[in-house]
Amino acid sequence: MTTERKLGIAMLGIGVGGTEMLHAFEQMETLELIAGADMNPLTRERFTARYEAKAYESVETLCEDQEVEAIWISTPNRFHAEHAIYAMEHGKHVIVEKPMALNLQQAQAMIDTAKRTGQILIAGHTRSFIPPFRKMYNIIQSGDLGAVRSINFWAYTDWLLRPRVAEELDMAQGGGLVMRQGPHQIDTVRLLGGGMIKNVRGFVGDWMPERPIPGYYSAMFEFENGAVSNIVHDAHGYFMGGLLVPWGANEQRYDEAERMKVRNGMIAGTRDEESDKQDIRIGGAREVEIFQREGVNRDIGGDPWIPAEPGFIVVSCERGNITRTAYGIMVWDNNGHHEIELKPPAGWAMNRRAELQELYDAVVNGHPVYHTGEWGMATLEATLAITESSKTGKLIELKHQVPPVPDYSDARIFGIPPSDAGDILDTPTYG
Repeated sequence: MTTERKLGIAMLGIGVGGTEMLHAFEQMETLELIAGADMNPLTRERFTARYEAKAYESVETLCEDQEVEAIWISTPNRFHAEHAIYAMEHGKHVIVEKPMALNLQQAQAMIDTAKRTGQILIAGHTRSFIPPFRKMYNIIQSGDLGAVRSINFWAYTDWLLRPRVAEELDMAQGGGLVMRQGPHQIDTVRLLGGGMIKNVRGFVGDWMPERPIPGYYSAMFEFENGAVSNIVHDAHGYFMGGLLVPWGANEQRYDEAERMKVRNGMIAGTRDEESDKQDIRIGGAREVEIFQREGVNRDIGGDPWIPAEPGFIVVSCERGNITRTAYGIMVWDNNGHHEIELKPPAGWAMNRRAELQELYDAVVNGHPVYHTGEWGMATLEATLAITESSKTGKLIELKHQVPPVPDYSDARIFGIPPSDAGDILDTPTYG
């Protein structure tokens, strides 16, 4: 029998990504938000005022807090490895944002540190955690539709138009669409395809003069089991992925009029990106408005899912297809088509909470870690291969791939064991 005690957690880096994640922190009764750390004094002030939690200026001072057991790391990408290693060496469990690191050497150092210190390391914040993709995985594992053969994933977003600070526009610091958004799609197709990508052929597009970073990528993956996957993300904000479904909308972070205003301001050089960025940080003028529109809280209010990141997916098996619906997934087979509803309980932030549940279960209840450092490193390898393939024009063979942990189908969902969760994830079949 498990013991439902509170886990003391902190956030390192309370930027835009951290602000999105804090909604899930608030909703989990098994977590106690002890502290946060950020270099921005205004951010620290607003964080403390909202959560009545401690605020620190650095990873060093945060790690001195003995009440903190685990840290969510959402600092700039170039610090992910450094901060994760420091935290683990000072007795803290870690969930690290995507991308896990900037290169495979850093990722390996993080894995080695976790093994040496005995601390838990989770490669977090990808959409592979959420119920629709986990249910797809269970159906594939059941064999009821035969083997998985193809996974197609298309995202059309306004990601490139969102406000950026200098480090986000520097490829050497992990900037650009591939590193910052690619892991959402790659982690998911790796889960559904069995994890073991054999090779990658990729193309990266950098064609917006106002943005010195890629805003487009496409890639073809071949898996060792013979499955293939095609992923595409166009982040220029013209056609929006929400229009791919009948219940969708022509907006994401911005609506069409706002996208026009932002784009033209960038072209003219009149946009104040620092001000725009501050407006969507914690306590900013547009924080709640933007994140509710973008879909962070759609699942809480019961609004339908619409394709954004990572996009619209079609999984093709030998005897059927699987797609997403407004509230779950649709299975298309020899008996027609039928929907499996996966609407979460009230107050459950579906797109953010599952990795926190995985951390809690691992630390408090001794459950397995599914999104291990090795799993994160395999996703990073495939992410880096897209850019390398685009530069060289060559097919890139992968060497660090790992399969999903065998009992991933038994992982808890909605905070309760699968055996008590009805027909959400409790059986490998969908009938």
